[in-house]
Amino acid sequence: MSRFKRFIGIDYSGAATSVTPLSGLRVFESRGDGPPLEVRPDTNWARHWTRQGVAEWILETLMGGDPLLIGIDHGFSFPLAYFDHYGLSRDWSLFLKDFCTHWPTDQKDCTVRSLREGNPRSGTSKARRHVEILTHAKSVFHFDVPGSVASSTHAGLPWLLWLREKAGVSLHFWPYDGTDVPQGASVIAEAYPALWFRSGCPENWSRDQWDAFLIAEAFAGAAQAGLLSSWFKPQWPEHLNEVIEREGWILGFSGR
Repeated sequence: MSRFKRFIGIDYSGAATSVTPLSGLRVFESRGDGPPLEVRPDTNWARHWTRQGVAEWILETLMGGDPLLIGIDHGFSFPLAYFDHYGLSRDWSLFLKDFCTHWPTDQKDCTVRSLREGNPRSGTSKARRHVEILTHAKSVFHFDVPGSVASSTHAGLPWLLWLREKAGVSLHFWPYDGTDVPQGASVIAEAYPALWFRSGCPENWSRDQWDAFLIAEAFAGAAQAGLLSSWFKPQWPEHLNEVIEREGWILGFSGR
């Protein structure tokens, strides 16, 4: 039996502000007893989620007691070259705090676009994390191209820090908190729906809905197949251990 009771897939969006309802921000959930279903915001005025609303919903859902496995489709960290260039330590929490100082995209009047020009903490689109190279994913600094997660990443990182500070040890950020997941803890991890992409998207769905569905479906399927233990301890090259402490990894990618 899986240690997790609920499996959540989130296709993220870095558009507009943290309080703007976004059609590209989608949430799907599986409880292991059927296909994932879309979760809509519990409001009378908005059809779509805001980034702040999703973070608050995650925190509220964590308080429900059932261990969750949550996958979000944006980068959780930056390439090693970024850490070295700005003299940042290996501590992922300190990286997040430094990022939020220069990219306060969680503030209600800020957008990723408004903060990009002349930002003192910027990267180059040619710099990629090792997991991005291996999965052929785009760089977290590669803006304004199809399939880019740069805006989503820059918009989502402050909310990871917010959740980390609010949820405490009840939420395990994989792999930054280690590859051994404590029993009873919920897990939040970077996801990449392209790993499981297939045809079959319902005709009336957007690609964002399909991607969130695929994440939740893949996580629930891995749990049912008994694969999560191997997912949490992928066979990445041994020489990358120290790099991954800072750059992170994509849950579900074997490293081969």
